[in-house]
Amino acid sequence: MSETRATGPQGESGAEETAVDQRSGTVPQGAEQGRQGAEDDTGPPAVPLLEPREGVPPVVATAAGLERVIAAFAAGTGPVAVDAERASGYRYGQRAYLIQLRRAGAGTALIDPIACPDLSGLDAALADAEMVLHAANQDLPCLAEVGLVPRRLFDTELAGRLLGYPRVGLGSMVENVLGFVLEKGYSAADWSTRPLPEDWLRYAALDVELLVELRDALQEELAAAGKLDWALEEFAAILATPPKPPRPDPWRRTSGIHRVRNRRALATVREVWTARDKIAQERDLSPGRVLQDAAIIELAQQAPKTPAELQALPTMRGRGARRHQSAWLRAVARARELSDRALPESNLPGDGPPPAHRWADRDPEAAKRLTAARAVVAALADEHSMPSENLLQPDSVRRLAWTPPAESSPSAIAAALRDLGARNWQVGLTAQPIAKAFLRLETKGEL
Repeated sequence: MSETRATGPQGESGAEETAVDQRSGTVPQGAEQGRQGAEDDTGPPAVPLLEPREGVPPVVATAAGLERVIAAFAAGTGPVAVDAERASGYRYGQRAYLIQLRRAGAGTALIDPIACPDLSGLDAALADAEMVLHAANQDLPCLAEVGLVPRRLFDTELAGRLLGYPRVGLGSMVENVLGFVLEKGYSAADWSTRPLPEDWLRYAALDVELLVELRDALQEELAAAGKLDWALEEFAAILATPPKPPRPDPWRRTSGIHRVRNRRALATVREVWTARDKIAQERDLSPGRVLQDAAIIELAQQAPKTPAELQALPTMRGRGARRHQSAWLRAVARARELSDRALPESNLPGDGPPPAHRWADRDPEAAKRLTAARAVVAALADEHSMPSENLLQPDSVRRLAWTPPAESSPSAIAAALRDLGARNWQVGLTAQPIAKAFLRLETKGEL
């Protein structure tokens, strides 16, 4: 594979050549050798992947360019590798600022979703195709915003978890499975930058370069391990899960809020957080770039009344924090003026069980069930070489232990787990052993 850096134009002209060339979609020369080397420490070292097979494609930023990509990908074959780059930490929200796709027979396309915000035509062209993503839950929301919604999914990160890979980042998986090293230097870059630098585009194209090959290799491993049906059920569950509703009090997620000791100070956190969020949204900036969480907590604890008092706070000495100091002082004043009845409660009642560390005092029997269920899940996860949380969600284990069915039969436990969202394969592995563990506690008179 050539190590020459491509120096193609930033513009959209020429996109059709990259998109419509008929490509084999095969693993680059040396990949099979690299995969064997990843499995055998005596084999050759992993090969740095420095250049996409067809070079770095120009960014598609016009309706005409998008139509060419749609035609090319509709004519392609097999699964479609998909990735998205966001500007987390720089911009407000989680929108995509670059979308990468690759398919056999179509090559790689880089699409600017700001210039081309409606990808419903591409979505229709790929309606029957399986889409391959790595850590799909991270990208599916921003892809849906532009109209790209998979009907069939293969998540290479989740496949890696089910197979027991200790590191499941894309770079680690490509290296350990295919024997290639991906550069990860731009994962935290500001992808809202325009024009995007050539090195960034190369990085983005390489993220989908081997994603379908990785999918094929992992599918073989899943089938050999008897886990392919489990994976397919998990992938279908990801697509079937509706988006999470907005949090009722998102300001309660402010880092360090546990140090806020009274309701008046909590009201200050709420008021300052709300003011920050409004400014961040108006300026299209990440909230943390407007005001850090640590500053919100300090404002709540110190409640400054004047600009001088505010500026004396250690967290308020930066130019960004001082730029909106009048907004922060107004927010602190609003919290100060609230009646006691208008202050937020210290803790919101949850819809689930209390924190597990309180169970021994509040419900000793539930605490024993939780210990027993966790031990069962941990042992089964170890037996099947996967993380415990992928075998059964910790929240499901807690809810089952806190509010068990009336009887501890396998069928009753299975029904309870299904009600909690467990998949069929998870229920099949865990229901009977958990039922036996609960019944042992009952037989010993510990419940």
